[in-house]
Amino acid sequence: MSDLGDFGDFDADPDDGADSPTSSATNDGSSSTETVTDDGFEPTDVEPSGEDVGVGAICVSQGLRIAEDEDDTTLRAYVTRGNRSSIRIGSYLVAPYPDGETLFCRITGLEYAQQYHADDATEIHARRAMRTDEVEEADYKFVAGLEPVAVLYDDNGDLKRRMTDRVPKPQTVVRRATDTETIKTGLKIPEDGVFLGHLSVGGEKVQTAASPPTIDYRLKDDYDSGDPLVFRHSLIAGGTGSGKTHGAKNILRQYLAEERTYPMEDGRSVQAAVVQFDPQDEYAQMHDDNPDLDGEYARRLEREGVAYGGVDDTTAFVPKVGSSSYSAGHHRAEQVEFTIPFSMVHENPWLVAGSGLNDNQYGALTSVLLPRFRKEYGSQATYEEFTTFLDDPALREELDESGRVHEATFDAVRRRVLGFDHVFDQDARPITDMINDFVRPGGLSVVPTYHVSDTRAAETVVLALSSLLIDEKLSNDPTYDRIKETPLVLGMDEAHNFLTDADSVQAGKVIKKFTEAAKQGRKERLGLFLITQDPQDIDDAVFKQINTTIVLNLGDEDAIKSVNIPSNLESKVPYMEKGQMVVYSPDNSEPVELIGLPKCLTRHGRD
Repeated sequence: MSDLGDFGDFDADPDDGADSPTSSATNDGSSSTETVTDDGFEPTDVEPSGEDVGVGAICVSQGLRIAEDEDDTTLRAYVTRGNRSSIRIGSYLVAPYPDGETLFCRITGLEYAQQYHADDATEIHARRAMRTDEVEEADYKFVAGLEPVAVLYDDNGDLKRRMTDRVPKPQTVVRRATDTETIKTGLKIPEDGVFLGHLSVGGEKVQTAASPPTIDYRLKDDYDSGDPLVFRHSLIAGGTGSGKTHGAKNILRQYLAEERTYPMEDGRSVQAAVVQFDPQDEYAQMHDDNPDLDGEYARRLEREGVAYGGVDDTTAFVPKVGSSSYSAGHHRAEQVEFTIPFSMVHENPWLVAGSGLNDNQYGALTSVLLPRFRKEYGSQATYEEFTTFLDDPALREELDESGRVHEATFDAVRRRVLGFDHVFDQDARPITDMINDFVRPGGLSVVPTYHVSDTRAAETVVLALSSLLIDEKLSNDPTYDRIKETPLVLGMDEAHNFLTDADSVQAGKVIKKFTEAAKQGRKERLGLFLITQDPQDIDDAVFKQINTTIVLNLGDEDAIKSVNIPSNLESKVPYMEKGQMVVYSPDNSEPVELIGLPKCLTRHGRD
């Protein structure tokens, strides 16, 4: 095969009649070149007159169809050459209808197609491309596949949305959505509520012509348009280093804003109390200001209505477990020690069933042993007295002979309830004596367990306190009115450790309790705020009650599948940078991608 060289060696004979150089002989034997001119058609400018508006136009070359079934919808736009480099999948576009309504849509696919019938898979095309730095865009069509999101229309001066029920006209000019009201209405994003972050596409914030140019994303937090979403429960899922604790702190800071109150049935408007279980000892730092928040950044937050700064009313309630000690040099929050009284076990017997009692053994504990112990020792008896009670051989023999508890069952129960002597009735005030301090309107109570090395003990503390709060919230005859009468956000980091799907009696009772709390939360003003890096381990019964799912970077495929977000956003999760998130909250907005604040609104991280 011959060398193609630079494709400059080919010299074809010019067509007759065309303007071309010709050679002729001279008297001295040399040749000369003269130009033969032919009057042909004058060149015509093929560019349309006027100035381009938008990014392209609706095309019908492959169909133009809007259908109830998304799979039957065909909506595409030809993108002009000057706009091709800036177009991204996920970007939002608008296409007007002749009567003033507007189609709001999202780019779901981008495609280059042949402009002319030609084969560019050839040696000549490839070698030519290898020798130039430019692509001849005119040789190709650039087409964007569009997903219709909503039709926007004017209703007495208010912009509203409805489902897509009409097809746009062919050759309708499509433009970037750059108006804040248009984008928020198209995506059903509330104007007011709890700030989560700024709308983004492909990791870049959506820019508008407004000031500020970014679009804030908020969760509905009033009763004007349904129940506040805080009481319909939230889940934050993200891997290590994804920024989930940073983001969780920023969201909780909004719930603790002084102006954020919730109406109660008795007519009062009350701030929410936040109780946060903290296995890594990070949330007590919310007491302190973030020194990195300078004046200019603070003013930006104020303009956007974002609460910031340390929460003065923050208390670390430190569980006293055996000889463990708590060190808190990384925050200035008040520290209060407490203990779990064994009396709480009478209401939640599964607290001492953590080693895996079966149904028969659990029945013996709850129906025979604990009631008899309470009758003989009183409701305030201690764990030490309970173990003494079980050490009585006469009791074992009596229950076996009466047929109430078989001796093997008795021995199994006794073995499994031992080992809690460092958890119950320690040298500190019982938490039941400090309820008014523990649940405070507008206050943050953090329960750190990082200093508790015994996992079983830490789980018992967390489940005892969360059960106390849930039971009181759901009770028609509560013991502690403060809990019942205060809006409550129950935060649980590493929630997968407590709400996992398991076969043990304890796990079953925990799941049942939290599921019931989730179902009745909006009525009782109780919101679950769960944080996890392993969402796939959270029981489905609890997961199904979560209304707002916030997903940061996750690398595990099973974890990504478990959060149940739309597939177009699911594919982005493994590639998201720190602070990027997907929010799936069907009762609040369309599924969207956000970028959280780069700075924590309170102190975060250890020096």
